[in-house]
Amino acid sequence: MRRLRLKFPYTGQQTSPIDYSLLLLGLLFLATTVMHLKSLMEETSYWEAQVDRFEHLQQQKRAPRTSSPRASQESQQELKQAREIMKQLNLPWEMLFDSLEYAVTKDIALLSVQPSVANQSIRINGEARNLVALTDFVEAIEREAFFENAYILNYKVKQENPHRPILFSLITSWIETP
Repeated sequence: MRRLRLKFPYTGQQTSPIDYSLLLLGLLFLATTVMHLKSLMEETSYWEAQVDRFEHLQQQKRAPRTSSPRASQESQQELKQAREIMKQLNLPWEMLFDSLEYAVTKDIALLSVQPSVANQSIRINGEARNLVALTDFVEAIEREAFFENAYILNYKVKQENPHRPILFSLITSWIETP
């Protein structure tokens, strides 16, 4: 049996500037994502502290310190806003994106995903290669355990494009997980 000789990196092999630029671009994207995650976490902790503070104030049965009704109304409004933000931050994002990724095929391009926490619904705008791909996508969304009641709001065939893709808007609701 002959010996196998491996040399890494291969002699004469060079790394192109494109490889370095792609590496740099990836590192920039990673840094941006980490910074965005950090800011979201800071905002989450700020709003959690606000909610805790407001709930603590509501639990105390003290007499008001000559506070005006306007100040009380403003604090109630802030509390309502903080709760709404907490609902949005507590949206089951991982399950939502996993279910969407599983349903999307190479013939579907998602352009936007707009969740509505109040209605527990999601509006999805996208582009399909053809009508069959669009109906398959809607059926795949319906088969996902996370979604229910998926239907197309509207669609439009792009006549100016020679491939005639279909722009669509779809709405579905998610099932509350325990």
